[in-house]
Amino acid sequence: MKRNLISLLLSVMVLSGLVSTSVAGSKKSAEKLRIGVEGAYPPFSEVDKDGNMKGFDIDISYALCKEMGTECELVKQDWDGIIPALLAKKYDAIVASMSITAEREKKVAFTKKYYATPAKFVRKKGSGIEINSASLKGKTVGIQRGTIHDKYLTAVYGNDVTIKRYGKQDEAYLDMKAGRIDLLMADSLALSDGFLKKPGGDAYEFVGPDLTDQKYLGKGIGIAIRKEDTALVEKFNKAIDAIRGNGTYDTIRKKYFAFDIYGK
Repeated sequence: MKRNLISLLLSVMVLSGLVSTSVAGSKKSAEKLRIGVEGAYPPFSEVDKDGNMKGFDIDISYALCKEMGTECELVKQDWDGIIPALLAKKYDAIVASMSITAEREKKVAFTKKYYATPAKFVRKKGSGIEINSASLKGKTVGIQRGTIHDKYLTAVYGNDVTIKRYGKQDEAYLDMKAGRIDLLMADSLALSDGFLKKPGGDAYEFVGPDLTDQKYLGKGIGIAIRKEDTALVEKFNKAIDAIRGNGTYDTIRKKYFAFDIYGK
């Protein structure tokens, strides 16, 4: 009887330990935040020669997670499926230079912006191409599929140009250098640092005005989160304010850009 009582007590202790471990494990798991990133949009996100993620969006992701006191797990995802994968709970938030647009706001919630830069066109030097319907007639423009730039180009110049769509921005850069397209359109910083400043980029140049039409190009770059995760949106907003206030944001920005990119 005494031996049975001791065995029973030991069993209760073991079970209590298992329950405690399970709860602790659940808590640890909950502290990890999964961030969807693209990895093919330099200088915002790209994969280095060692297979590691780097770029402005990557550094901002880690800084925000640190500010929120959570572990950051990056999940690489192609752009075409980046919102569907968020809705399927593959990750908790998207930090991938995603513009805040009315169309996207029907599917996901956004934080406040964490930067805002205009879109631009790039042409080959000496081509003489200008950004108007007459000059663009019959030209082929490279664009990343499913982006705000795709929406803008289709709506504004879709009747004038041939639009060649790519899954990744890098693919458009390669075709531009190969002479298979006449123009590029993308975010001005992505074009500057990801194309014009790269080897061979000195043969090309920006053309036309800064493009900021909110109807197509949105209200700046925000972090996309599932609509039901309202508390997480607020946490991110507070973290964005905090890293901008304590100098972390500016330290990261200076690593990539010599000028302010937050916008007005």
